[in-house]
Amino acid sequence: MARLRRKACIAMFLFTLFIFGAMMGLRTLKPTDGFSDLSPGVELLPMNGGKMDRRSVSRDASAAPGEAQPGASNTKAVMSNSGPEGTIFYDVHIFYYTWYGNPNLDGKYIHWDHILVPHWDIKVASSYPRGRHMPPEDVGSSFYPELNPYSSRDPDVLESHMEQIGASAAGVLVLSWYPPGFADDNGEPTEDLVPSVLDAAYRHNLKVAFHIQTYRERNDQSVHDNIKYIIDRYGDHGAFFKYTTNTGKSLPLFYIYDSYLTPPESWSEFLTPTGAHSVRDSAYDSIFIALIVEERHKHDILAGGFDGMYTYFASNGFSFGSSHQNWKAIKAFCDGNNLIFIPSVGPGYIDTSIRPWNNHNMRNRVNGRYFETAQQAALNARPEIVTITSFNEWHEGTQIERAMPKKTVTRVYLDYQPHGPDHYLELTRRWAEQFNKEKQQWLM
Repeated sequence: MARLRRKACIAMFLFTLFIFGAMMGLRTLKPTDGFSDLSPGVELLPMNGGKMDRRSVSRDASAAPGEAQPGASNTKAVMSNSGPEGTIFYDVHIFYYTWYGNPNLDGKYIHWDHILVPHWDIKVASSYPRGRHMPPEDVGSSFYPELNPYSSRDPDVLESHMEQIGASAAGVLVLSWYPPGFADDNGEPTEDLVPSVLDAAYRHNLKVAFHIQTYRERNDQSVHDNIKYIIDRYGDHGAFFKYTTNTGKSLPLFYIYDSYLTPPESWSEFLTPTGAHSVRDSAYDSIFIALIVEERHKHDILAGGFDGMYTYFASNGFSFGSSHQNWKAIKAFCDGNNLIFIPSVGPGYIDTSIRPWNNHNMRNRVNGRYFETAQQAALNARPEIVTITSFNEWHEGTQIERAMPKKTVTRVYLDYQPHGPDHYLELTRRWAEQFNKEKQQWLM
């Protein structure tokens, strides 16, 4: 019996030693690369020796409204801060719109009553309905907002939006912007709302970048004037987003929508050091990000003097730039030409409430799987910054803002069920955390 006990003790000791060794071995393994468990079939890039990009994101979030921000130190590109809703990441940007109105604050519905845009081909257009939506029961969206058809001027709505963005972990809201007196074809001027957006963002430790929209007779000179106006007016605000280059400069960052509408030789007058009205090395020097739609645009963006490119559209396959399969190649082009590549991921796409003929570009959310697949594709490209399309572009069904089930006499709206209204905010946070975890590895 004594011999059996000794053998049992030795066996138990060896088993314990094996378990301990196995646990120590597992601790030395690298974490899994990416979101493969969420997006079956999407393979990750192998881990190569990653090189530090020439630029990194500013991490300063402590300046008070109205105070100039000190230049951030040039550290890793992974920058975050703690807001009221938890950790937020300044390398995750989200497109934001303030063009909504309702009778309580604006005297009428704005944008919720969007027109049904006719097809450019008269024969095709004749097959589809015309007119406009009639809120509050009938709004220009396939989803219905939990806040109802709200006004962007409502302080409570603005506060809720900042809370939701903070909950998503996106640290920079990219504000759709028109110059004073200008608006899109279905809206009203909203430039006067910028101070309120900045103040609300500051309360939640968020930053604000500007998305310069197209407007009548926009050109390189008018955009030059826009940049000067924005920096002079808002550049010292504590929520104004600045981006730190590898030379230590802390510069504003601007997205230029539909930049391809202006020829590269015109942009170069504004964005290259030898241009006729260049902002380079001036008080208005900034990081300028152009929109890539067609493949040829990457060469135009380079020739125009831009600092990088983004893809915006949330419909995979809609354009060269928005096609996930092209992101690695675009990133390689950007790396080879010292440009920043910023892919845009979205939860889905459906704009048939305003473009009833555009069914072929619809992308089903599949309860979040489409979003996760887009996120995985972005992670595979190893970008420095990622954009989310969008927080609240309800017309195109790309919003991650809270939505609710809604059924009327004439319509049944889409919703996020079987998940709750926070589903896409939660998915965004989950992915933002994973993105930054992975990025810390490839930038080491």
